[in-house]
Amino acid sequence: MTHSMGSGATPDHFVLPSVREASESFRPVVLDPARPADLAALTALKESGRLREIHDRIEEQVAELLHCLEPRAPFGAAPAADAVAEVLGDRPATYGRWIWYPWSGRLVRLLPEPEFRLVRTDRNRDKITREQQQDLLRRRVGVIGLSVGSSAALTCAMEGIGGAFRLADFDRLGLSNLNRLRAGVHELGLEKSVLCARRMYELDPYLDIEIHRAGVTEETVEDFIGDGERTLDLLVEECDTPWVKVAAREHARRRRVPVLMDTNDRGLLDIERFDLEPDRPLFHGRIGTTTSADVRDLERDAAIRFLLTVVDEQRLSPAMTDALTRVGRTLSSWPQLASGVMLGAALVTDTARRILLGEPLPSGRHYLDLEALVPAPHPVPAPHPVPAPHPVPAPHLVPAPHGADR
Repeated sequence: MTHSMGSGATPDHFVLPSVREASESFRPVVLDPARPADLAALTALKESGRLREIHDRIEEQVAELLHCLEPRAPFGAAPAADAVAEVLGDRPATYGRWIWYPWSGRLVRLLPEPEFRLVRTDRNRDKITREQQQDLLRRRVGVIGLSVGSSAALTCAMEGIGGAFRLADFDRLGLSNLNRLRAGVHELGLEKSVLCARRMYELDPYLDIEIHRAGVTEETVEDFIGDGERTLDLLVEECDTPWVKVAAREHARRRRVPVLMDTNDRGLLDIERFDLEPDRPLFHGRIGTTTSADVRDLERDAAIRFLLTVVDEQRLSPAMTDALTRVGRTLSSWPQLASGVMLGAALVTDTARRILLGEPLPSGRHYLDLEALVPAPHPVPAPHPVPAPHPVPAPHLVPAPHGADR
């Protein structure tokens, strides 16, 4: 299924947000200097004292555009500067778009949307043809859970897998998230949904991104999956809350939306093609007839048992199996590594592209275990013990709320 959508945010009139509004924003402002209202807004913005940086490399972008259009002779018989000037036209100051990122104070000049997209995705060819790229940009992707899921969303945006996104997470960035989540220490405490949307818009300001700051709830799950023209084309589910995992699939199956899940352990990737199999049992039948209502109020131990059923406890890595007995006692939460998260993002993005382009990719569960694929030839000797420094009292560790940390 393919859905049309608008992209970017081009206001009819510009109202400078307050400092607080700017610091909490996640969507850039796209201004067209050829429009009088936008030109006035651009002038007001430059005079506001709110800009930290103005970045204008439009001539270099135009040169890249010409090279992408005609690799053998990008400038024809004319000097490069003349060829670029011809594209800019007789009013070069009005060419392109100015993008203001309120949260960083950056004002960036870019190519118009079609030309920007052509150049930004040109190096995808012909692993993804230009026609396929246009098809992918008409698709809407949903991501629930934005620790592991944020890498998948960002990689999809980077590769051009989706022109519209719907993101959901109720959690905020914590210091312990920085072992696997692309963020800076200056962003601690920021909502993960806002953080993810900002990173994606900084890659492509012409995206259409909707965020659900409270995550997915009984009141919002149907709206998140969407209906009619708003229906997702694909869902990536990466949260730890049993009710959300089941309810999202129930609604996705009802709307015939395929679902992908990466578990960040042994490279496990789940593919559920509800678009092709609308009666397919959830999680490949691993939970039987269990419904979201059955798992709405599970206690922590019952929730963990449910999740172990979903992922197949017998096939977990030795490190994860060992960790399960220690979470909440000697471990603060599930162990996760940046390398595993990035691998999962690659698996999800590659699979999403193939599904959205109509490849006959069936439902199933797959493992890409790097320790098995790239085994050590000999046992690695234990390092020589190093004398421990004087112990530093550790703070009391409180387990993270269930579902807050994927």
